[in-house]
Amino acid sequence: MSDDAKYTHGHHESVLRSHQRRTAEDSAAYLLPHLSPGLSVLDIGCGPGTITVDLAARVAPGPVMAVDQSSGVLEIARDEARRRELSNVAFAVADVHALEFPDNAFDIVHAHQVLQHVVDPVWALREMKRVCRPGGLVAARDADYAGFIWFPQIPALNTWLDLYDRAARANGGEPDAGRRLLSWAQAAGFDDVTPTGSVWCYATPATRAWWGGMWADRILHSDLARQLADSGLATRGQLEEISAAWRAWAAAPDGWLSVPHGEILCRA
Repeated sequence: MSDDAKYTHGHHESVLRSHQRRTAEDSAAYLLPHLSPGLSVLDIGCGPGTITVDLAARVAPGPVMAVDQSSGVLEIARDEARRRELSNVAFAVADVHALEFPDNAFDIVHAHQVLQHVVDPVWALREMKRVCRPGGLVAARDADYAGFIWFPQIPALNTWLDLYDRAARANGGEPDAGRRLLSWAQAAGFDDVTPTGSVWCYATPATRAWWGGMWADRILHSDLARQLADSGLATRGQLEEISAAWRAWAAAPDGWLSVPHGEILCRA
């Protein structure tokens, strides 16, 4: 991402706990039918690399370049590739607004939960298109925070969503990116776009415990928590109330939450 953008979540352990759970199956299923051995892939905003290595396993021996704005998180991604014994993955720090790759360099250019955080998602998509070979695919998937649905209704969670929205926008992002992906792709010059949508759903005791516990920690300890406190948007007491609300939601036997996502497959 550009230096003009600030990544709202940061890389606290509670954030990585969320990102390291992601797989290609639950986060890039719309793209998987288009992967085959020998294709080259650029994975933008790869984070800790769990999706990256799944993609790399599918296109091996094709090369995969994984990039992120954080050199620290790239070390975690390298460890993940070593753990999976994958030798076809390389890593680099990069800005999606100014990718340091030649034109037509990759068969697949992929970004998961990236465009919601950048200052100019249309420009980012133009860059993704530039480095994708003619006939290749640019793929993006982003959540849409305004579409989050949960039960039971706990007032402090409404406060959480409002605070997240305000923080993300203050950082130059668009938290409701999912519904905008098609529009951004069209503005970036794509005329062959397949839009789809999918959801994450957390309603079992195990998935509620994971999601609720993760956010109970994130709202107290991540970069988001510091931003909310330092900017005066929330007091420590309010953040503790939200943390307790996430734990209460997780403990509810009828607790349910869905996270909607927009997806686009753009033919370059």
